[in-house]
This record gives sequence, C-alpha cells and structure tokens, in this order.
Amino acid sequence: MTTVAERPTQSTPSGSDRKAVNWRAQLGLLALLAALTAAGTLAEWAWLVATLLGLGYSVAMVGADLVARRFGTDLLATLALAGSLLVGEYLAGALIALMLATGQVLEGYAQRRAHRDLDALLDRTPRFAQVRRDGAVATVPVAEVVVGEVVLVRTGEVVPVDGRLVEPGTFDESALTGESLPVHRPDGDAVRSGVCNAGAAVAVYATRTAAESAYAGVVRLAETALAETAPVARIADRFAVVFVPVALILAGAAWWWSGEAVRAVAVLVTATPCPLLLAVPVAITAGMSATARRGVVVKDGGALERLGQVRTAILDKTGTVTAGAPRVTDVITAPGQDPRLALAWAAAVEHGSPHVLATAVVAAAHRMDAPAMTAGRVVEEPGVGARGVVDGQPVSVGRLETSPDRSPAWVRSAIRRAELDAVGLIWVHVAGRPIAALLVRDEIRPEAARTLARLRAAGLRRLVLVTGDRREVADDVARILGLDEVIAEATPEAKVDQVRLEQRHAPTLAVGDGINDAPALAAADVGVAVAARAATATSEVADAVLTDGRIDRLADAVETARHARAVAVQSAAVGIGLSLLAMAAAAAGLLAPAGGALVQEVIDVLAIGTALRALPGPRRTRLPAHTQALIARFRAEHTDLLETRAAVRRAADALSGGLTAAVETDVRAAHTLVTDRLLPHERAEETQLYPALAAHVGGSDGTAPMSRGHAEIERLAARLSRHLAAPTPLRPDQLDDLRATLYGLDAVLTLHFAQEEQAYFTLADPD
Repeated sequence: MTTVAERPTQSTPSGSDRKAVNWRAQLGLLALLAALTAAGTLAEWAWLVATLLGLGYSVAMVGADLVARRFGTDLLATLALAGSLLVGEYLAGALIALMLATGQVLEGYAQRRAHRDLDALLDRTPRFAQVRRDGAVATVPVAEVVVGEVVLVRTGEVVPVDGRLVEPGTFDESALTGESLPVHRPDGDAVRSGVCNAGAAVAVYATRTAAESAYAGVVRLAETALAETAPVARIADRFAVVFVPVALILAGAAWWWSGEAVRAVAVLVTATPCPLLLAVPVAITAGMSATARRGVVVKDGGALERLGQVRTAILDKTGTVTAGAPRVTDVITAPGQDPRLALAWAAAVEHGSPHVLATAVVAAAHRMDAPAMTAGRVVEEPGVGARGVVDGQPVSVGRLETSPDRSPAWVRSAIRRAELDAVGLIWVHVAGRPIAALLVRDEIRPEAARTLARLRAAGLRRLVLVTGDRREVADDVARILGLDEVIAEATPEAKVDQVRLEQRHAPTLAVGDGINDAPALAAADVGVAVAARAATATSEVADAVLTDGRIDRLADAVETARHARAVAVQSAAVGIGLSLLAMAAAAAGLLAPAGGALVQEVIDVLAIGTALRALPGPRRTRLPAHTQALIARFRAEHTDLLETRAAVRRAADALSGGLTAAVETDVRAAHTLVTDRLLPHERAEETQLYPALAAHVGGSDGTAPMSRGHAEIERLAARLSRHLAAPTPLRPDQLDDLRATLYGLDAVLTLHFAQEEQAYFTLADPD
C-alpha cells in the first residue's frame, strides 16, 4: 500500500477533511472485520469480495506510482493479493485487505497526532480586530487594519497584526516560542502578531498590515506544511529499491524449491511493506510537529529531511547573528560632562521619532536611568539628525557639526575609537558645542555563539557569513563567532553565487531575514527565514520559519530534523528486518499466507509505535525554575551595571589628559561604583549562580574559568582601592599604573560579561 502522505500528486487533507478520511477508513476496516467473522459458505464469498476490493485499491496505488514515475512498494501488495486469488487463499487476501485498511486507520491517528501542533497554529488565527476609528471601537476584518491604526486587544485575544505597545502588556507567547510563562512587555515595545494577550486589555499601534505581519507568513507556511507532505517518502523509496527485488527473488526461489505456489504467495504476503510505507512518513511528520513546538514551522517533510542532511550553513549578519537593531554601547563625554545628563538631553530630542537610531538613544537613556526631560520646537532633518530646545538650551543630536581637525582632543579620540571598533557615532551638541558621542553598533545576539557550536555538534562542517555590510564589521563578527569564511559587501546576486558554490561540495542551508536574502534562501537546499524581522518575500520562499526570531531555534530545528530522520530510518529498518524474518519463515513453509498476514499486522503496529518516538523530539534538558530565576536576576543586573562599566572606561580615558581634580573625581566615582555595585554582583554570582549551574555545565570544572574571571576582577578592584586608599590627592607617579589598572578592569569586564551572557544566560528558556 501507499499512504496519502506519499502521493506526489495528492495533498494531505487538514482539519475536518482529515477526520472524514479517517472515518471512511474506519468504516472500511469494520466492513472487513465483518467479512472475516462471517461463517460457512458466506465466509468464502465475503473473503473473496474483500480480496477483490483490496486488489482494486492496490492496483490504483501502483498506477499512481507509474504516473508519478516512481518505483513504489505497492507492487508487493498487488502481487500478494493477486496470488491469493490464484491459489484460492481468500482468507489470506482478506487479511491483506484488512492490513491495508488498518494501515489507513493507524496512519490517520498518527498523522492527526503529529499535525496537532500545526493545526493549533491555524486554529488560533484571528479573523477580526477591534480598531479605534472616529472615537469609537469598530470590529473589522483583520485584512482591513492599516498601518498607523490603534488596535484594541482584549484579554485572551490573539494580537492580529505586528505593532508597538501603546501601554504595557503581558502576553502568552507559547504558541510561537514554546515558552510557557507569560512575558511582560513595556509600552513602546514591539509585539508580534500571533501572541495571546494574557493580561488586561492593551492598545497596539499597528506597524504592519495583517498580510505583512510575521504570523501571516507562519500561517501560510503551516498551511503548506499540512497540504504538501508528499516528499516524505524519499527514505522509504531508497529502502524499496533494495527490498522489492529481494522479496520477489525470495518468493520465486521458494516456489521453485518447493514447487508450491502457495509458498510464494506466503512470502509476498509477509513482504507487504506496511512498516516501510507507514513508519517513515509518520516519523517525518512527527518531526515537523516537534519543530513547530520549538518555534520553527517547516514547509514539508522533504524540507525536514533535507534539513537533517545539511553540512554547510550560509548566514546573513544583520538580524540573523546580530540583533538587527542599533544599540548604544558607550557614551563618551567632554571633560566634566555627566553621561546620564547627555543621554537625557539626546533622548528628549529624539523621543517620538520613528528613526531606528532615535529608538536606540531613547532605549539607552531608559537603561541608564537618565532623568526624564522634555524638548520643545523639535525639528528633524533627514540625513542630519534632530534638534530642539531642552531647559532653554538648544540641543542637536546626529552628525558632528564641526570639522574634526578643529574639534577638541576628546572628539578626535572618539572618532578614532569608533573607526577601530567599526561602530557608528551619534553626536550630542548643546549650544553648538559637542558634549557627548554615543557609540552605536548592531550587537551580536547573546545566543549566537552557542547556536553555532550546537550546529557544529549536529554535523555542520562549514559556517559562512555572507553580508552586505562593511568588511571590517563582518570580520569582527566572524572572529568572535569563529566562522569559517566571510563574504562582505555582498549583493543579492553574490549571495546566490555563494550558495551555489557551497552546494557543489555539500547540502547547504541559508538563513536570513531581509528581502535581499530571499534569492539565496530560494536557491539553497533549505532556506530558513528569521520571522521576527523577515520580509514577506523572504518568508514566502523559505522552507522553514523561526517564528519568534531567536537564532537558537535554528539549532533546535537541525537537531530535531536529524532526530526525526534517524527515527524514520530506524523504524523502517526494524519493520523491514522483522518482515525479512517472516519472509524466511514463509519460504520455509512455517507460515501459511493467512498466518503471514497476521504476523505482518503485528509488525505494522510495532513499526508505527517506533516511528512515533520522533514526536517528542530530541531530549532537551530544562533548567530548574530556581536556576532560571537566578539567570533572569543576574541578566538584569548586567544591564544595571552598564553605567559602572562605562564609568571605569571614562575614568581610564580621562587619565590620558593628566591628573586634575576633575579627573580624580571621575576615578573615585568609578571606584565607588565598582565597590558598591560591581563586586557584590560578582560575589553573588560566585556563591549563588555558579553552584546552581555547575550540574548543567560539567560540574565545578565547567565554571572554573569563569570563577577565575571573578578572581581577576577582585584583584584589579583591590589594586584600584590601594591607589585610592590615601585621602591625599593622587600623585603623578601613580598615573600610568592607575590607567593600566582601569583599562585592564574594563577589558576583563567586557570579556567576562560577554562570556557569561553567551555561555550561561542562554541556557535559560527565552523570555
């Protein structure tokens, strides 16, 4: 037999249609059971009719294989049924027909179980939205919501379009991310369509239409996944190429050796490869369901199988291995200026601007707890920046307004640092004078390094970064992540060329989020779109979508695909192995055709049960709730300590201009922050977080390198304290060592924080 999921010219029904198909199979099964339990002369006729019906179905399946130019295993079932008729073994023929009907029922159950997570995505798709129009709330079809409208999402409702929160909200994002706990998001935060409002009613400012929103692309992919499961039988076909000839040769040999045609029929009956035809598609479809639970929707079984075979990954940079949005990483100020006050001025002017850099400035002011200020007479100048009046002072934010050659030394130093770090600069001017420079970069995702390590562990041998960004920026990212090759300043055509080049050597995966990535994703063996930022065109051509935009879902998908493929092969191998044993017994005359059919039915059940092992996916160790809470606490403290780290760097920079009273004030302020805020944090990590994580990172040996980092931070802090122990002013002979100590502490903190965020904080479930 061949199942619906294996027909290249058919599609798998979804929802109620699949239930209807399964009910028809169940009715057929009941009719066959009735035929088998008939008595007397009626029984012979009932068995004959059942055999003829089974033969008709089997011939139809063989015909479908021939039309599709496939070498199908239905041939064995057809020959077994025809042989049963020729030798008068009508009971055996009826049992084979029962086997085919049972297979349909078992497959229907397995497919419904495996498709459950994909159905859930479709069932929760919102059809209507509550929109504020003309001072009232109107109910409109989701397709009619336009960008700029405010959508009201009540408790328990699904967010219909991508947008930004007008007010804080709490959301259940489990359908997209698998995260079971509600996620609280502040006002102004981006919220994706498809998440469920788990708190009070909230207003959402629509930033995309429903058709362009992230969830729409996921739904389209889920619909495709439910309708296009035909390619999952490629593993079965490879088995069939060997199995079918072996079965025919063994049947012929048994007939020739014994002179009894009934033995050949018995061999063919036991060879009817239902384990092969059912176990493989069930395992692959179960794998698709497992990936859906992990936040990845795969288009079809063929894509999942290819995903389990990739050996090379081509990765976009912006939005894929990086966050995809600029972030203020440091504030360099003119001597005597307060960085928090500079950020407050800048945020006041940029507040309300839709520009991505303005968003970064406002977010930085919020993180640094800068005082809230209001700007008036704000004017935006495209390509230049924005200006306004804050506390009676003219403030501008954007490009440097003076020539670097005529600027103070600190300005030239900031420009040089930005060039060396390959980052952008946002200048803050007050009354026409530069008072601060904000360093901006698109930071590497904290989970990127661990994700790439997992991909290598899963069997990928080559990881290539292909980006349209500058060479120096791409090189820095590649060095940090340990990528094998970098292609910078690449056009969409160059990305496609690189995909084709890699495909000559190994199956290739391409990952991206922008419109310029769509051609490369289409050309690759498997294209994966990062849905949180993916353009509609990118999601359309992709074979899989990371529904919550976290790059570690890519590793989840590859691991799950490999697991599902392994289970499919194992299930087919177990079923075929048992079938071969039964065939040998039938060839030796130990199994009659009817007995062989019953044995094969038992093998069917065992093979499908084995295939369903793919449904949970590979084992995944989750951290205890207490440990996850600790990680959340210390991750938040890392954000709070940004001001302390910035103070250490500013003090070191200030010492380059010599010792003055103002510089000494900066140094002592940095020392106070280190003593009062940084060291208690590091000591709490050592005594609370690291013991809780030890069991998950290889014991105390796994945390030893990070503990050594704590010791070095303590050593440098103590050295700084000795410098400042005397109440008298600092001496010139202390300058060089004091500056080295502060720069050393800054370097160690930068590395240590990055290591913790990549190695430890990413172990927790996503927010």
